[in-house]
Amino acid sequence: MGAAAAAFGFHGFAPRAWAQKAEPERPDLITAETEAAIKRALRYLARTQGRDGSWRTAGWGGGYPTAMTALAALALMAGGNTPVEGEYSRNVRLAIDHLVNTANANRDTGVIADLSVEQSCMHGHGFAMLALGEAYGMEQDKSRQTSIRLVLERAIKLTGGSQSAAGGWLYQPNSGGDEGSVTVTQIQGLRSCRNAGIKVPKTIIDKACNYIKMSQQSDGGIAYRVGQGGTQPPITAAAVAVMYSAGQYENDVAHKCLDYCVKQVKSNPGLFDQGHKFYAMLYLAQAMYLSSEENWKMYFPRTRDDLLRTQSEAGAWHGDGVGDTYGTAIGLIVLQLPYANLPIFQR
Repeated sequence: MGAAAAAFGFHGFAPRAWAQKAEPERPDLITAETEAAIKRALRYLARTQGRDGSWRTAGWGGGYPTAMTALAALALMAGGNTPVEGEYSRNVRLAIDHLVNTANANRDTGVIADLSVEQSCMHGHGFAMLALGEAYGMEQDKSRQTSIRLVLERAIKLTGGSQSAAGGWLYQPNSGGDEGSVTVTQIQGLRSCRNAGIKVPKTIIDKACNYIKMSQQSDGGIAYRVGQGGTQPPITAAAVAVMYSAGQYENDVAHKCLDYCVKQVKSNPGLFDQGHKFYAMLYLAQAMYLSSEENWKMYFPRTRDDLLRTQSEAGAWHGDGVGDTYGTAIGLIVLQLPYANLPIFQR
């Protein structure tokens, strides 16, 4: 199991520095129409941000301000905005401050969540680790950077303490259970922290890597949880994304997951549109982009054109049953992957 974890590349990895491109060239497959859609969506997020720096959206029984704020911050940062530079730098700064303040309200536990409204909070906790990990290297103010680091150190401890015996995570801290969609958010959040130079205990990663391996099915896909049969295409795409963002292009588990995804994209691309379409898009786009230029060129045009066709006049995308913040943030992350502004999404 230790060898498997080492293969995921969570140790012996030098943190990458974030660098903004002043005048980014238009990447391949990014059309003028795509650029216009990106600008509309960025404006939409900026004008719908709350005064406290958060985004809130109704769906599935309530709002998820931590997850929405983290995803929106990632979308803005993917557009080349940092807490100190860019057209939407103020929005990024407010979002990061909101996540830090939310975390500081739970110093005793380390969870990044507004527990008054987020009872199922581990997805948001993982997304928040990811967003704060990416923002950490962009900060130029030492006191703000220290605040982020302290939040992430506590968050890592909470994630480690909430890991199930099988190696995964469930919707609430310390629940003792696990399932795939929460597990991948924790792995990618931990990876972002590790990239930023913040220590992540090897034992957490050992178990998490093994969890994905134990969830793999005979067709190469990943099940909803260990011991439960049936491949879940969105979670399979997510497994590829988190392994490839760790640089594990030669990992056997990742190979099998990627083969499954590529076959489905070629023969049955609509499979990933069923149910949690935007969740699947978030991770499938990463998997295709990080794996190879060939896979990206096969996958992206259809997804790009679908996003262009379905964007609202306001600049938003309706994200499954979760809401416009969710859909717009994910749409932006996907369309902006080729700009390579965030280390976690770089090839």
